[in-house]
Amino acid sequence: MLFNNNDEQRQWPTRAVVTAGMPYGNKPLHFGHIGGVFVPADAFARFLRDRIGAENVRFVCGTDCFGSPIDEGYRKRLEAGDFSGSIADYVGENHRRQRDTLESFQISLDIYEGSGIGQAGNIHQMVSDAFIKRLHEKGWLKRESTLQFFDPEAQIFLNGRQVVGRCPVQGCKSEHAYADECDLGHQYEPEDLIAPRSTVSDSVPEMKPVENWYFDLPAFKEFLETFTESLAQDEDQRAIVAQTLSEFLQPPIVYIKNEAFEGYEALAPELPAHVMRPAEKGKQSFEIEFETIEDRDKARPLLARAGLRFRTSKTLVPFRITGNITWGVRAPELEGTNGLTVWCWPESLWAPISFTIAVNDRLGLPRRAWEDFWCSEDATVFQFIGQDNLYFYGIAQPALFEALGEGDFLIPGDRDHQLSQTRLIANHHILFGDHKASSSGSLKPPTGEELLEHYTVDQLRAHFLALGLDQRSVGFKPKVFDPSEEKRNDPRVADPVLKEGALLTNVFNRLARSCFYEAQKNFDGFMPLGEVGQEVLERCEQVLATYDRLMHKAEFHSIMALMDEFIRASNKYWADGISRADREQDAAARRQVLLECFFLLRVATLLMHPIVPRGCEQICDYLNFSFDDFFSWNYDFSSMDELCTASETDEGRHRICELPPRFDFFKKHPSQMKD
Repeated sequence: MLFNNNDEQRQWPTRAVVTAGMPYGNKPLHFGHIGGVFVPADAFARFLRDRIGAENVRFVCGTDCFGSPIDEGYRKRLEAGDFSGSIADYVGENHRRQRDTLESFQISLDIYEGSGIGQAGNIHQMVSDAFIKRLHEKGWLKRESTLQFFDPEAQIFLNGRQVVGRCPVQGCKSEHAYADECDLGHQYEPEDLIAPRSTVSDSVPEMKPVENWYFDLPAFKEFLETFTESLAQDEDQRAIVAQTLSEFLQPPIVYIKNEAFEGYEALAPELPAHVMRPAEKGKQSFEIEFETIEDRDKARPLLARAGLRFRTSKTLVPFRITGNITWGVRAPELEGTNGLTVWCWPESLWAPISFTIAVNDRLGLPRRAWEDFWCSEDATVFQFIGQDNLYFYGIAQPALFEALGEGDFLIPGDRDHQLSQTRLIANHHILFGDHKASSSGSLKPPTGEELLEHYTVDQLRAHFLALGLDQRSVGFKPKVFDPSEEKRNDPRVADPVLKEGALLTNVFNRLARSCFYEAQKNFDGFMPLGEVGQEVLERCEQVLATYDRLMHKAEFHSIMALMDEFIRASNKYWADGISRADREQDAAARRQVLLECFFLLRVATLLMHPIVPRGCEQICDYLNFSFDDFFSWNYDFSSMDELCTASETDEGRHRICELPPRFDFFKKHPSQMKD
């Protein structure tokens, strides 16, 4: 078949890093973390190991140990009296639970530690120091005095999650916003938050000045425009990525309600130079556009003092690097500043580099080997994230990497290098039913552990990948969690989660069992070897090429549809072929159909391996092949002979393991079994 010469084949990197958005260390993993990020990332990492070799892939992630959500979660647990340890103990407890859940879902990470846990945490401190010092040396950091919320009753500065209010960004309807980010992912200046309130004392917080370091993100607008345009032109890139990034590249605009136009006219001469645009038809606000962020920021207090309610556009603003909370990565001393910590978002952007170094340490590789994965032209970093985080990974991270420039700055002995820009694979929201669920909201999503009480890992992995989150926001609607008791108990109501599982437990099982039992019954427990017919070869060549193309786009729902069709067609090929051989009592035809169906089973098992690994590896075991050979794309895919020894090829048969009666490679959950 010579698939490797196929014209449709996509080019894959020689080495790759796969990473998923880091979950905060303040809670267990719910279905959104697992189905929206980790399962797709794991399927992709497993595919790459099969495609380019496991030694060339690093699948890394860890608990995000720092940040205001963790501070706030820890404070609430202490106040509730159900936790008495340190904040490090609190994070460690949640980290272990997250790790166990990921292992339960067969997420095959090379490392899952944390930004403040174990050796990876020590490496992360070193990497953070190097990044920040390099940015400072290059002149991209500015020390600024800004206002931070202060609770006058508790007499403490408040972190981002200890202040709540309404989002000030134009067009956003979020009523649940924190100091500088709302629950829909919009960023803004803390002083713009509408109706702020302290969660510590329920008082109205004050604003007090603090000094911190900021990255000059607006200076990279031209670079980011070019970067975003390149993403828009990439046919394999999801449309949501460029669309979302372009929103943050708009000029500094202030939106003012139409009814306040007279107040604006009276104030306009005092404002910095700007352009006023009347409200478009049907819009409730007109806009005033400024040349710079500085001009816009000069205008804001003037508008506020005049009593004009306004909202600001998404635009590039200086990106905060340091903060004032105690629990965080230590920031290096710069120009006499000390005692600062690194804001959790910038350090989480380079945390995957820290994890890559930690994996190489475990493998006994030189520390500078990280460059082979992050700086080489023949390597790619694939980042799986939710759409809410595109600002950080698609705006802030590319600009930070570009700002570092070329040179040796991280580990002594490094060669001069430039960090490669990563490939973003962003999913839309995975809803719970028809609504967005949140651990901190009124609609609580089920945790990973709760899901496994009702469904198997295979059923859930296959269903999550089939949802089509690369296309749109989709509802996860497990029947057992339906709020309607009538629907939960009605056997006529189908469970959407089981749709893809039926392909596994019924059709895929049947194909595999048919091949094994036929070999045991009529071929003395051997797989027959020989030439595969052209029809089967062409079918497999087509599915391999299509799968390869779809995986290059990480288009998992299309992969699931492709595999559904292929496995069902393969099963039908068996049923039709063996029935015909039985009718005609044709031993040669029986041997040929079994030979070809084992070949079809091999291809199906290889392609389903990233999706449902455990059952596929069981098939490989019973076929009596090594994983390294069987789960590899480095073959011609012309027959089963290429996996066998020369003596087996000469004999025309390969010994397989005996399959027990009524054996299932893919099982139903015990709760789904009929009495």
